[in-house]
Amino acid sequence: MDIIAIDIGGTNIRSAIVRIEGDSYEIVKKVKVQTGQSPLESLVSSVDGLLYKTVCDIYAVGISVAGIVDKHTGILLKSPNIPKLEGINLRDFVSERIKDTDRFIIENDANAAAYGEAIAGAGREFDDFVLFTLGTGIGGGVVLERKLLNIPAEIGHMSINNEGLQCPCGNVGCLETVASASAIINRVVGEIQNGAETIMKRLYNGNFYKINAQDIYNSALEGDLLARNVLRDAGKGLGIGIANVVNIFMPDAVILTGGLIGAWNIYVDSAIKEAHRRAMKELISKTRILPSILGDDAGLIGIAYLVKGL
Repeated sequence: MDIIAIDIGGTNIRSAIVRIEGDSYEIVKKVKVQTGQSPLESLVSSVDGLLYKTVCDIYAVGISVAGIVDKHTGILLKSPNIPKLEGINLRDFVSERIKDTDRFIIENDANAAAYGEAIAGAGREFDDFVLFTLGTGIGGGVVLERKLLNIPAEIGHMSINNEGLQCPCGNVGCLETVASASAIINRVVGEIQNGAETIMKRLYNGNFYKINAQDIYNSALEGDLLARNVLRDAGKGLGIGIANVVNIFMPDAVILTGGLIGAWNIYVDSAIKEAHRRAMKELISKTRILPSILGDDAGLIGIAYLVKGL
């Protein structure tokens, strides 16, 4: 069967045709566009690009999106990283463009990614695991006894500092304000504005407001002290979040996915050390911390398998 899978994130929107036959899957076609400042227009561009000159027998459509969704109505209730989509009925919006099926599912993107890893990725060998998505924001999904928990799992919005920064969700001191790509970039830009010495000042002809997370990691590899310190501090924040989750769920594994795991040897290593320092030893000694296998495709594959049962 052919399933249209759509993954709406804070940085990119990915659409794919996922063909599932028995226990195997194939991504037949995939389109990626930047979410940008007009996410609805980007969503249209992504879906239209996917369907252009494409012949397939669409069984169902699955939408995964960063934020809290009403699965019954299809409305995105809250999305700190894509606020322009809040209140939009994404299921109705997409169904207007894809009229070949009336089967639709909408799910939180991290939950979909966790299910993807459980079915076809790093989670296959574990009964219980927690997935962290590390990108523009931080999301989470929880699999217990090989079943995806039907909970929001907004891991990025657990408070880790009661006097921390204001978060777009309305809280203060959220994990996302410390350890996400947005937090890392904001801190680097702020430090440069305050006169910090760094090779990153030379990037983009001095327009350091264009710096991205990859630039920061590359600078860290070149020995830039600011970049390394910011990544280590963000990693410590992530480690606090991991420790909290381990103390609550005692999972077999914590699986990390998203663009920031490219900085594993600085950012994630710092997180692992901090998690082991803070979590109860009797619990974290049973938990493996490892990268995802499916990477950016986890949400697409997960939502496709979730919609398969319709």
